[in-house]
Amino acid sequence: MKLGINLGYWGAGMDADNLAVAQEADRLGYAVCWAAEAYGSDAPTVLSWVASQTERIDVGSAIFQIPARTPAMTAMTAATLDSLSGGRFRLGLGVSGPQVSEGWYGVKFDKPLARTREYVEIVRKAMTRERLSYEGEHWTLPLPGGPGKPLKLTVHPQREHIPLYIAAIGPKNLTQTGEIADGALLIFPSADHLEETAITHIRAGREKAGKTLEGFDVCPTLPLAVGADQDVSALADTFRPYTALYVGGMGSRKQNFYNQLAQRMGYEKEAAEIQDKYLSGDKEGAAAAIPQQLIDQTTLLGSVERIADRMQAYAAAGVTTLTLAPAGFTLEERIASLRAGTEALERAGLA
Repeated sequence: MKLGINLGYWGAGMDADNLAVAQEADRLGYAVCWAAEAYGSDAPTVLSWVASQTERIDVGSAIFQIPARTPAMTAMTAATLDSLSGGRFRLGLGVSGPQVSEGWYGVKFDKPLARTREYVEIVRKAMTRERLSYEGEHWTLPLPGGPGKPLKLTVHPQREHIPLYIAAIGPKNLTQTGEIADGALLIFPSADHLEETAITHIRAGREKAGKTLEGFDVCPTLPLAVGADQDVSALADTFRPYTALYVGGMGSRKQNFYNQLAQRMGYEKEAAEIQDKYLSGDKEGAAAAIPQQLIDQTTLLGSVERIADRMQAYAAAGVTTLTLAPAGFTLEERIASLRAGTEALERAGLA
């Protein structure tokens, strides 16, 4: 199992520190550095900056939002980043959520599975550098009856095949991801529930495509907080606002994929309470309503030894790249967490 680092969103007051974290991850041998986007910093700019100041670590989008770019634009960006980074780019895609898609981009959040499938097909076709033509429900290239003509990408990616990931949570999305992608970007993954909540669906998609899980990258992101085992409860409290935001406030009441995931993990009553409190404006109450067990199951907390045990559980559950999001208010704390991650991986016998 390999390790990754997730820098999250740029512009959160830790910009200079984020570069130092990426450089330390590069030095420590982390496999990939991911950057996110929502409605603030964009991922390609961050990734190009990180790639220019690192040597070996891959840079990946987690994610490029599908409603933000046409598929041809995404192919251009992916090819450019792969070329400039010397073949170190990984393309992660996702549909975002209805609030961002419709509120920020003005793109209707409908038929996300069909849109994702068409999007991936166009991106991959464009990156083969064939002349691009496509007829689908959501995209038609060139537009009919006009001056457009099939064009081909002029940029040469460093590699013939750029790894393509999809951020997936729901069963249908996970199955489609297994069918059409090279990897799955997961969030709030519990090693205890990973088989039924994710792996079984990914496997079904791989089988549909006539493939196995071999070579497919199962890549969850887990927040990390290092400390004494007797302080696990206090460490868990660090992530209460984070968990409350996703389980309670991310998306709408009817379309909150993270809330649905918590329900599939057996927290139906708790997920409903967290959402009710969060959407009513009681964010502190929502955070307080989160069971410690839910946080502990979806993060890495405690001593290096405890984290090593948890890493073994994730590897046994089918994780191939474990992406860490280290907590810390200072650069020193985040660097220490990065180093603890590599130490835990070695103690787990997974390095």
